[in-house]
Parts: sequence; C-alpha cells; structure tokens
Amino acid sequence: MSTAFVGLGANLGDRAGTLRWALERLGSIGTVAAVSPIYETEPLDYLDQPPFLNAVAKVTTRLRPGSVLASMLAIELDAGRQRSIRHGPRTLDLDLLLYDDRVMATPDLMLPHPRMHQRAFVLVPLADLAPNLTIPGTGATVSQLLGQLESLSGVHRYDPGANGSVGGSPVAL
Repeated sequence: MSTAFVGLGANLGDRAGTLRWALERLGSIGTVAAVSPIYETEPLDYLDQPPFLNAVAKVTTRLRPGSVLASMLAIELDAGRQRSIRHGPRTLDLDLLLYDDRVMATPDLMLPHPRMHQRAFVLVPLADLAPNLTIPGTGATVSQLLGQLESLSGVHRYDPGANGSVGGSPVAL
C-alpha cells in the first residue's frame, strides 16, 4: 500500500457539498484515512472569482501515481469541472500533492506537486494531517515549509454555521 496526499478545492456551487462528494469518490482510489479541516481561502493568480474551500485528504492506495491522477481527473469531470480559464473558478480541483516519497517529473505529473511549498492553502491543511512529514526532494518538513511562507492571511478555518463566514472550529467533511 502507498500513501497519497490529495488537495481538494472548490469555489463554485455548493463548495462544502462538492468536497464531501469528492471525498466519497476518492474511495475509488483507495481508503481515505484522514481529512484536514476545511479552510476558506482567497484566490491566487486569477483574482476575479469567489473564495475557495480547501482541504487535504490522506489516501492509502494500491494504484500507481498515474492511475491515481487519471482517477482524480475523472472525478473532476464528473463534478462538472471545465478548464476554460487558467487558475480560474472551478466546481472541483483535485491535486496529487505527494505519493509516498516519490519524486518524479513526466509531462502529465510532477511529484511532489511543484508549487505546494508556495501555497498556504495547501500547507496549512497538510500540516493538520502531517506536520512532521518531510517533503521529498526538499529535506524540509511541512511545518518548516509553512514557516517559510511570507503570509498565511487569506487562509481561515471555514465555519458553515456562521452563514458561510470564516473562523471557528474545524469542520468535519
């Protein structure tokens, strides 16, 4: 069995409902062993869009990385994902962040995810699950990489009980 960490994001429609649905669908890849709290995050790169909900799931799987990626892309399509604007709004975004201690670069897949060390919306929920995990190829732990970020502003625990506002306690998916 291998361990994969999958980033989940959504900023269109029922964002929390979509993340719950995606977690159920990730069961087709393997066993969802743990899920971080949900965070509401401000968009990056393309700013003219609604805020995202983000989380990270730890999945144990027998599938190889390419098969995990193919399954994740199929789940995105089933959720209505359209790739019309780079970094634009989406019903669902699934990213294969890590797969065991694998380092690889193919035209379709890079492991670890090439920009995860720059993204608070990935590192904050990943730190909830595995703060002491060393990221392959970096020699740094998740907590160390998180500490190197310039800012964590724009990343807040999501509280659906406050009419969609942010803050509060972790939310179970």
